[in-house]
Parts: sequence; C-alpha cells; structure tokens
Amino acid sequence: MNAEKSAYLDYIETKEELCTMVADKIWGFAELSLREYKSGDLYAKVLTEEGFQVEHPFCGIETAFRASYGSGKPVIGILAEYDALTGLSQEAGKTVHKEEKKNGNGHGCGHHLLGAGSMAAALVVKHYLEEKGENSGTVILYGCPGEEGAATKAFMARDGVFSECDVALTWHPDDVNQVTSGSCNTCIQTEYKFTGIAAHASGSPEAGRSALDAVELMNIGVQFLREHMPDQARIHYAITDAGGDSPNVVQPRAQVLYMVRSVWVKDALALQERVDKIAEAAAMMTETKVEKKFIDGCSNTVPNRTLEELLWDNFEQLGVPAYTEEEIKYAEEIVKSIEVKNEKLPGSATEESFEIADFVDFNSEHGTKPLNDFLIPYYYSMNASMGSTDVGDVSWCVPTAQINTVTYPSKSPGHSWQNVAC
Repeated sequence: MNAEKSAYLDYIETKEELCTMVADKIWGFAELSLREYKSGDLYAKVLTEEGFQVEHPFCGIETAFRASYGSGKPVIGILAEYDALTGLSQEAGKTVHKEEKKNGNGHGCGHHLLGAGSMAAALVVKHYLEEKGENSGTVILYGCPGEEGAATKAFMARDGVFSECDVALTWHPDDVNQVTSGSCNTCIQTEYKFTGIAAHASGSPEAGRSALDAVELMNIGVQFLREHMPDQARIHYAITDAGGDSPNVVQPRAQVLYMVRSVWVKDALALQERVDKIAEAAAMMTETKVEKKFIDGCSNTVPNRTLEELLWDNFEQLGVPAYTEEEIKYAEEIVKSIEVKNEKLPGSATEESFEIADFVDFNSEHGTKPLNDFLIPYYYSMNASMGSTDVGDVSWCVPTAQINTVTYPSKSPGHSWQNVAC
C-alpha cells in the first residue's frame, strides 16, 4: 500500500472513538424500520458537528438523511442503514440466549455497524477532499432507513435521488471478507386485509363471514401455487392480525402480509398477480371483502465488474482484521450455540467456482474456523442469491458495488440472537 493511502488509514484511526460510540448507541436504540428517530437524529448531529451539510429529514422520509461535503466531480455516494429487527433483543457479549428487554428489538443484521462503518468511510473521504481543495470532488452519505421492512432506497431511486452520483458504495456485515458480485431476488411486499361479519360462532354461525377463514384459504392456495412457480422464486407470509382472541366469535377481520420474490422484476410482478388472484378467490369463497395494500418492493442488483475489481484490489492492499485469543474463544462458544448447523462452505462464490471452493475450504479449515480471517478471491458472477436488498434499486440508477466484512462467527445464522450478541 502506498504512503498516501496509509496516511488516510491512519486518519480514520483518529475517529475510532466517534465511530464506535455511534455504533454502540444505535445498537442500544435498536429501532425498527421507519422508526429510527433517535438513530437518525444522532447521525444528523454527529455529521453536522463533523462539517457536513446535513438534510434531515430527507426525501419525505422522517428518519432519512443526506450528508454532503465538497464540490465538483466525482460524486461518491455511500449508503448507510441503521434499522433493527423485532424480537431479537439480546444482551451483548453473551454466549447464551438472554433477552435484554422482553420481546424487544435487536440488531440481528448488523445495521448499527453498517451505518457507522459507512460514516467512517465518508469521514475519511471528506478528509481527502479537504486536503485536495475546492472542486476536487463530493462525498454524500445517504442515511437509508427501513431496509428490513420499507425498502426506502427504492423510493429514493424512484425520486431520482441517486442521479447526482457517479458511483455508489456500501458494505454489509457478514461472516466472510469478500467483494460481493452477482444479483439477488426482486421482492414485492403486499398486505391483504380481509373484512367479514362477526357472529356467535355456536349460536348463529350461519350469520358470520370469517375473515380468518379467508386468510387461511389464501395461505392454502399459495401453498399449492408453490408447485407451479420458478425454482428461484420465493413466497413468504406472516399473519399480522388473526382477528381476535375469542374462538366463539366469527372473526370479522384478519390480515396477512406477503413477500413475493423472483430474480427479475417482470417475473416477480407476474407471480404477484397470481397471489392477488388467490386472495380474491379466498374472499369470494368466504363472502368477505379483501383490500390490498402495496407496502414496498425492491429490484434485483446489477453487478459492476469494474467497481468490484477496484474494491477487491484495495481490500487486498488493506488486509483483513486479526483476532485475539479472547475473541476466537468467544466465537467458538457462539458457534457451539448454533442449533441447526450449516454444512456449506462460507462465501458467496464457493458453489460457482471450484477454485474459490478449494481456497475457502483450505483457509477455513474445511469450514471449521470460528472466525474467517482471510480475504476470498474476487469472482465475477451473474447468478442471483435468494435474498433481496434495496441496494438493487440504487444499482439500476448508478454504478454500485459492495463488500462484506467479518463481524460475527462463521456460519452464524442471519437475523439471530447470536449476531446481536456479537
């Protein structure tokens, strides 16, 4: 690594206390999608104090922000997330499941780190621009709330926010160090609200029209649909309102939330139409009414080989973290706590490339290392992962790339108490 890059790495070390404070506070806030009021306010305060021009709220979203510094080209966009997940409250540093708050929230996807790490990157680019002088470029940190349940980057993309950028960069916590490539599933999230007629379930059942029956029939219809949809498509649901706690009342209301995924937008839309028809049919069968509400949607990602190769070259120069014996022992205990073991090798390209698989197999000691302390070689991919991210909508607007870094033990399940504890 050249001396200039080393100097900027030295600079970011001077911001360690600030970035750690932000990450820790947001871990403690553990606010859900679009409710990240304390988190958004904290970022706005810190970034203003650090000399950024801050807009908060931003793009009509109360908890979003835009923090910019500099002038001229290139314009580098950096994406930050900071929402938590419901039901994942966990005491930090424990190796057993122990809620910090009963039925509370937790950062099971590491977005407290994602946001703080992206802020760290923006701080060091700002420092670079200060040294280079006016018109040497612009850095913009976008505070993107609600990745887990609102896909706000998709709404920002719709409103043309990212058209001001030349590139967009981000990262995500993981159990491997790698530059990500390939695509992911498009995702559409829709709420179905059924309305029926209440009645005494025993005395006058013929007078009732059960909204809960409609939800259950819809779910059964979708189960049969699964046999007749593409292999890479996915459908998930959650009953968000079962109509009450009294079985002797015919439920006059019920509600279910669906997520429909497929690689391409057109395929997800086609599958969504079939799910809509099943909802309408369930309402007809039960003589109830159904209201459909679009919640959010996000597109598949567009890989960018040029940016990804550039990220990997710099990642290789930077190197990966080293771990203390204490950290390794802690990770070993976390791995022991995982009830359902994942037998796959870590990393996104191990099932696409024999060379990558051999490299990871050797360096992870056949997948048994508790912390993956190596950088996986770059592999350009056009294949799609099963998950979804609203980073995809950014990538359709501007060249976009991202990395993963190790923030939890190998094969620790996503969205888990283990991740929160780490």
